[in-house]
Amino acid sequence: DAIHEFFLKHVMSHAPGYGKLLSWTPVPVMPTPAAVGNMVHDLAVRRGIQVLAVDIGGATTDVFSVFRLVSGSEVAFNRTVSANLGMSYSVANVLIEAGTKNIARWLPFELDSGEIHDRLRNKMIRPTSIPQTIEDLHLEQAVCREALRLSLIHHRSLAVGLSGMKRQRGIADIFSQSAGRDELVNMMELDLVIGSGGVLSHAPDRRSAALMMLDAFELTGVTQIAVDSIFMMPHLGVFASVYPEAAQEILMRDCLINLGYALAPVYPVKGSYSELAHVELDGRTIGTIRRGEVKLIESEANRRGVLKVIPTQNRIDVGAGLGQTYNREVEIGVIGLILDGRNRPIQHAISRADQVRAQQAILNAMGVRIV
Repeated sequence: DAIHEFFLKHVMSHAPGYGKLLSWTPVPVMPTPAAVGNMVHDLAVRRGIQVLAVDIGGATTDVFSVFRLVSGSEVAFNRTVSANLGMSYSVANVLIEAGTKNIARWLPFELDSGEIHDRLRNKMIRPTSIPQTIEDLHLEQAVCREALRLSLIHHRSLAVGLSGMKRQRGIADIFSQSAGRDELVNMMELDLVIGSGGVLSHAPDRRSAALMMLDAFELTGVTQIAVDSIFMMPHLGVFASVYPEAAQEILMRDCLINLGYALAPVYPVKGSYSELAHVELDGRTIGTIRRGEVKLIESEANRRGVLKVIPTQNRIDVGAGLGQTYNREVEIGVIGLILDGRNRPIQHAISRADQVRAQQAILNAMGVRIV
């Protein structure tokens, strides 16, 4: 709250027309992260679910999470702003922090390091431009994956520090994927992930938006994926300060688009696992999750029913515990069910040619255009 107050007084007060704006509105002006955070927190509390939301912009990426504490009676809300990770003004920072190899591993075609540098620098000096070719679009979406991945690492490092447990932590812990994972942000217990911001909200294909979040956050278990249709959440956050019930109704009816569910089992690296789990909807077998394979079941889009995910072995966790069946009533979204047999963390091929083939296979399975 103190940081927000400082921001409004010493940064926003210099914005042209800010004084006139204050005279027009009877409610306080909210920074975007505060407004989005209010909507995410209210949604999680009202529905009794655990939520992770991201708002990725041109200069910054904001991450919000609401998870139940160990006691189960309270929730922990955390909000972080990665001020140097964005899709246009800060795209060079993503390039520096992620590196060209990490960006290139998400591309379904060969692109050398020099050209990646050149294209992203062009984006930085022309921040309002949008992709003009399919290649440019895939590169932008690859950058998005890395910006989201780095922002989540940043968020988890700070969310752990607010759990109430005092511990001495070093710089290396911030970049450790395993540090404090069991305390607040537990991806296996995540119910809903929400994506907002131009690259997600305005992706030409909703399946691409779902895949970007699936890849970047390495979702595990059974997770519902949604996007903010037209970047409405910041405005609803302010509206909620006056009409909270109406804001929540608009959020669910007109703002959030339910894309579908991602089903991603976790299993030991060593072992013979060709088939990981069988998937049923209302007692009908609709698919099988196979090791290393990504598959989209479009035939079940927009259906409601009881989803059952049955692991094939006791050492496989599909979201209900080792060897336990996941069973829950769901409303499947507009793209269907994504069956993801890649283990976590996702292992990429060593050679660039193999990475390209792997990405092409995933995009083809998802029905996303490559060329």
